[in-house]
Amino acid sequence: MKLTIMIAVMAVVTYIIRALPLALFKKEIKSQWLKSFLYYIPYAVLGAMTFPAIFYSTGSFISAALGLAGAMTAAFFNLGLMPAAVISVIIALISSFFI
Repeated sequence: MKLTIMIAVMAVVTYIIRALPLALFKKEIKSQWLKSFLYYIPYAVLGAMTFPAIFYSTGSFISAALGLAGAMTAAFFNLGLMPAAVISVIIALISSFFI
């Protein structure tokens, strides 16, 4: 029963967050600053949730940091998402054996 209530509350909160802007902003938003602010919110939230989780994903902070460095290097050279993910996993796995 408690799980059902929790899921219902999460559904209502998610619906309110998505429906409220539609109800409040009936006209097109003219402010360029507000448009750009609203455009970058999903990226900022994703980064804020993902970045701390990277360092707790392995048993060692050092192996996680090395995996992150590998992913950032792969992204710097425009290798794509899949190669960056594979490189970071391999680096974190190999470094965890030596740390």
